[in-house]
Amino acid sequence: MRTLTLFTDGGSRGNPGPAALGAVLYDEDGVEVDGVGEYLGTATNNVAEYSALIRGLEMAREQHADEVAVHMDSELIVKQMTGVYRVKHKDMKPLAAAVKELEGQFERVTYTHVPREENKEADRLVNEALDAQLS
Repeated sequence: MRTLTLFTDGGSRGNPGPAALGAVLYDEDGVEVDGVGEYLGTATNNVAEYSALIRGLEMAREQHADEVAVHMDSELIVKQMTGVYRVKHKDMKPLAAAVKELEGQFERVTYTHVPREENKEADRLVNEALDAQLS
């Protein structure tokens, strides 16, 4: 059984505004096995957060993970994905559905809300992608 830990972050400068995602995967020993920062164009913070989660789960699938432990600093997305909150916004519904479809490709996906300070690498990738695009 291959369990990977995924840290994701999404952000926009303005809401909506220029947006990017960051996702980092770690193996069972805490070694980084994949990471990405991608510019998204104009989007809201929540769209960027969902986009990061989707991209991260795709990376986990490419790494042949059986289980994924997701860590993200978006409390809203964590609560929506764990069923505490319903997804009501029309722009979020297809993104949440895409996440649920990806979840079905793993034996288990768990979600943990982490403080921003514990999500520095994913946040760094977001800011690098934004800085590269906007400079």
